Amino acid sequence: MNEYNEIHRPQIHFTAKENWINDPNGLVYCDETWHLFFQHNPKSNIWGNMTWGHAVSSDLIHWKQIEHALYPDEHGTMFSGSAVIDHENTAGFGKGAMLIFYTAAGEYVSPARPFTQCLAYSTDNGATIHKYEGNPVIGSFEKGNRDPKVIWHKDSQQWIMALYLIGNEYCLLRSSDAKTWSRFQDLTLSGVTECPDFFPLKDDAGCMRWIFWGAEGIYLIGSFDGHKFLEETGVLISEHGNNAYAAQTWSDSPDGRRIQISWMHKGLYPEMPFNHQMSIPVELSLSGSGEDVVLRRWPVKEVEKLRNNSLKLESQKIEDWKTPFEIEAAGELLDVSFSACSRSEGRLHVLIRGQSMVLDWGKRQLSFQNHSFSLDESPWIEIRLLIDKTSVEIFINKGLISASYTFLPGAYIHALTMYSDGIQEVEDIEIHELEPIW
Repeated sequence: MNEYNEIHRPQIHFTAKENWINDPNGLVYCDETWHLFFQHNPKSNIWGNMTWGHAVSSDLIHWKQIEHALYPDEHGTMFSGSAVIDHENTAGFGKGAMLIFYTAAGEYVSPARPFTQCLAYSTDNGATIHKYEGNPVIGSFEKGNRDPKVIWHKDSQQWIMALYLIGNEYCLLRSSDAKTWSRFQDLTLSGVTECPDFFPLKDDAGCMRWIFWGAEGIYLIGSFDGHKFLEETGVLISEHGNNAYAAQTWSDSPDGRRIQISWMHKGLYPEMPFNHQMSIPVELSLSGSGEDVVLRRWPVKEVEKLRNNSLKLESQKIEDWKTPFEIEAAGELLDVSFSACSRSEGRLHVLIRGQSMVLDWGKRQLSFQNHSFSLDESPWIEIRLLIDKTSVEIFINKGLISASYTFLPGAYIHALTMYSDGIQEVEDIEIHELEPIW
């Protein structure tokens, strides 16, 4: 019997079997298994009693939820964190041990207790997790400091931790054994709080760059030598939608891939046994070089495993709103791509399961549910939509712009319909119906 078939249950996005979820945590690949830990309330579908849930996958798409990983203790409830594989046995738990770093939110156990950073480990690929008896490994710097993201910096042979402090302030720490840490640099990421990530990618010129990321999809690109992060761009924005938060990348991904997943917050799932969903995993890359470098976010190639019936359509000229272009797709789960010719004025309307996405050419904006973001001046705008029962993820111009939205469907006959204010040309139309992941 399929337990994941409720009316508002996402069918291509991860959700917990029941109760509340938020931030993805402890993302790590080990022994051909992708681990997705996540903030979870095992007792209710509202926030509280923070525990680490745990799901595993062989392909980043089909997930199996298993036993919860970390429960509240005397140090606090289990707030966000990260995981890495200790290939060199620096921490002494064994070569290849999984190291898990998390925030113990002390004030949720006792008002006098601070937030501290703690360590856990596993020597059997996450099946059994032990909390380090010397916890906490890092005391309190600021009230509410949290969300440790740890990486291994090979060139300097040390662990590096990015940690949120307060306001828009973060810091970097280092350790040789994952237990004893020293703070060596403070950073400001304007306009964003919480959930840092820190990782390298090569740009189009082949240069290694470092990305410092915050919870709202705002980031910096710079250089890092193990001693100092040097900012080389201004503040950049990757996520332009209204419903993605606290994205984190997987550690130890094979083939050098940098894979990221977000919590899709603010969604509505009325009368459901679960609350909230994760995004589709995306692969990150850099476009450009020097100061003119930005992140691309693109759905992982494994999404294509879900494709069932596929349809390629000829170019369409949409005359007006009275003669809509109605796409004959039978399913609710769709992977859709098309190119729209830019115009000097007018609007292209795309109805997604009764919800309106609008490309306003005069304003050079895309809007969905009264939330807008800017489009560039390209003569053609390439759009890809991943449509689930309660969400749509939008990728523009090969992922240079991405936006995530949750919604409840309106009334509709066709899951996808286009109409226009004035003549609109649409080309390269592909529609793929998708199979559920459950």
